[in-house]
Amino acid sequence: MGFFDKLKGAVNAVTGGGAKVAIEYPQTLVFGGDMIPVKITATSTGGEIKSKGVFIDIEGVEDINIKKGDSNVEGTVTASKRTFEQQYQIAPAFVLAPNETKLFEGQVQVPGTAQPTYRGHSVEHKWVIRGRVEAFGNDPDSGWQPIRVGNRS
Repeated sequence: MGFFDKLKGAVNAVTGGGAKVAIEYPQTLVFGGDMIPVKITATSTGGEIKSKGVFIDIEGVEDINIKKGDSNVEGTVTASKRTFEQQYQIAPAFVLAPNETKLFEGQVQVPGTAQPTYRGHSVEHKWVIRGRVEAFGNDPDSGWQPIRVGNRS
């Protein structure tokens, strides 16, 4: 392995570029307590990846954005608060050979007390999900994808 190969490997570890990760889930609308089947596809972008496992991350986030003049505020007010955060391991440690692709399947549960997705005038509550391969450096991941959580009542 030459110097530039080692440098490229170090850059991939820092940026998470050592693998491409994709997530698939069939439901666009789920409810608290539902099980979501997920598929994660991980593809090495060149080098070997030693992973500590495959994880699904789910987050609920509430964003507030009140613009100047709305609700008698003198300046723009923005805030964000994570209302839920959970990681689920769906595959144990593994090695992804150079240029290899592996598929992982599992299920994760939406919390039974999940606040539904909504969008008001100045407030929004949203849910996001991502697949992640835990590896040395920055974990390669699918990026956050939206998922809607409904209200059964």
